[in-house]
Amino acid sequence: MSTSKLAAPELGAVEVDAMDRGSFVLKSALAVGAVYGSTAVSPFVRRAFAGAATGDIEILNFALTLEYLEAEFYRRGLRLGLRGEVRELAQMFGNHELQHVQALTGTIRKLGGKPAKKPAFTFPMKDSASFLKLAQTLEDTGVGAYNGAAPQITSKAVLAAAGSIVQNEARHAAAIRLLTKSNPAPAAFDKALSSAAVLKAVKPLIKA
Repeated sequence: MSTSKLAAPELGAVEVDAMDRGSFVLKSALAVGAVYGSTAVSPFVRRAFAGAATGDIEILNFALTLEYLEAEFYRRGLRLGLRGEVRELAQMFGNHELQHVQALTGTIRKLGGKPAKKPAFTFPMKDSASFLKLAQTLEDTGVGAYNGAAPQITSKAVLAAAGSIVQNEARHAAAIRLLTKSNPAPAAFDKALSSAAVLKAVKPLIKA
């Protein structure tokens, strides 16, 4: 996991969200509750109102859940009998996501936090076409999630790690577009997604 300076730091000046750090953590807490139930919200809310002292850990756990999702998605995708370049990329990307899981888990523990547990997932795919369609959605959502969270991260080391991961996710998204004969870079800037928007996108894939 790289801790070098992020490329093109001037992009950090682009406004990606109109909420401050405390609001991000609080909104993340409420969004988590929408998926996991109200009992999951209270500790997040208490910390948010206490000044979000553990905000970086909460953000990392939010990212970890997405990485669990992507790693499991590629693992199951390989059961579909994928062939050729699609199979090769599924194997490669799945390995990348597992490395992201390991990196985030280690960082959370290093910061004194407890890594989130891996949820149970369900994926509506039955062939290569449906696999690629869902892969595109997940990778685009991952990029948007990291972009949305980045301005709220206080630790430079954590920000650098997140920047390293989001660049990898963006390359995944571009490669998948090439496989589907789509424009690999359709916009000059990637969107930043709020935690609520991210959870809305992935909620159907998380079992209650």
